[in-house]
Amino acid sequence: MRKMAFLIFFSIVLLVFSLVNYYIFKRGLQALAAGSGIRTVYIVVFWTLAAAFFAGRFLERIWLGTVSDILVWTGSFWMGAMLYFFLIVVLFDLLRMVNHFLPFYPEFVRANYVQVKQYLLMGSLAVVALILLGGYINARSPRIKTVDITIPKASPGMQSLNAAVMSDIHLGTIVGNGRLTRIVQKVNGLNPDIILLPGDILDEDLAPVIRQNTGEILRQLKAPLGVYGVMGNHEYIGGPEEAFKYLREHGIQMLRDEVMKVNDSFYLIGRDDLHRNQIAGKDRQALEVLIQHTERNYPLIVMDHQPYHPEVAARAGADLMLSGHTHRGQLWPLNYIVNAVFEIGYGLGEIEGMKIYVSNGVGTWGPPVRVGNRPEIVYMKIRFGTE
Repeated sequence: MRKMAFLIFFSIVLLVFSLVNYYIFKRGLQALAAGSGIRTVYIVVFWTLAAAFFAGRFLERIWLGTVSDILVWTGSFWMGAMLYFFLIVVLFDLLRMVNHFLPFYPEFVRANYVQVKQYLLMGSLAVVALILLGGYINARSPRIKTVDITIPKASPGMQSLNAAVMSDIHLGTIVGNGRLTRIVQKVNGLNPDIILLPGDILDEDLAPVIRQNTGEILRQLKAPLGVYGVMGNHEYIGGPEEAFKYLREHGIQMLRDEVMKVNDSFYLIGRDDLHRNQIAGKDRQALEVLIQHTERNYPLIVMDHQPYHPEVAARAGADLMLSGHTHRGQLWPLNYIVNAVFEIGYGLGEIEGMKIYVSNGVGTWGPPVRVGNRPEIVYMKIRFGTE
């Protein structure tokens, strides 16, 4: 049943992906003169780019190497380009529809329509290329975001806690050792008391991580109170048990529906990901049950990768919830979809008295590009017992 559900979901995604690509392809082809040799080049290049991501991901499973890396990188950039080509084509079609009913094109456009379409095609290529270049540079330049939070519950052992929070690193082919090394240096430079990783530490397949020996760089994360993580949906997609074992063996204390009393000062509650039911066929443990293993007079911090229904954590008695998953859309204007789906899609909020912070993440999934938001390492200064 679970395999059938996944097959249906994958088929729908592939169908939508194919239809969007075909729509872009047809509009681009119409801008090229019939009989032109460049049309053949266009057809071959377009569909090679469109197929590259899926081909690369498939090849990673059977023959991981330079060819699969090139395909994944190429296809990942194409996914970003596809979004912006789609928006441009939709815009042009809307203008053309308006012009059909309310003609407003100037005489120059009407008299040179074929040439104008070619200019628009070249202009679109230039615009999308610039967006991808800027987004790629932006994605590789995480900022340190300082967030002050007060939990109005005293901690018997400490008055404050400095935490470095990093969600959605997505280690793999795209986010490799060089980028992780720079991230680790930034985090360690903050001298945090504790490091918290709210899910999607890994991308999907573990093989690229093992090949690069990325775990040895993860070991370099240092904090007196430890480094803690939870499973995200991508750990489950790639294989939860293998991901859990690898991360644990490389210095990260993974909490899967577990409660940890830290420094005799506060409780850290790590929830397993929602995908546990879809992939493993088992429901994760209810938060109310997990919190029964705590002392309620201590501050309770919950890590839950996907920020669905934060009111459940609030009603269970959590004081702070840390999540990721949304990437804040990663590519504008997808942030508007994120805001529509999640009560809090990004940033600091409060739900029924509980503080919640949803990070947009430090890595990327799919396109190695961020447009409209900057990746972040959150330096969270938490005060206990004072407003």
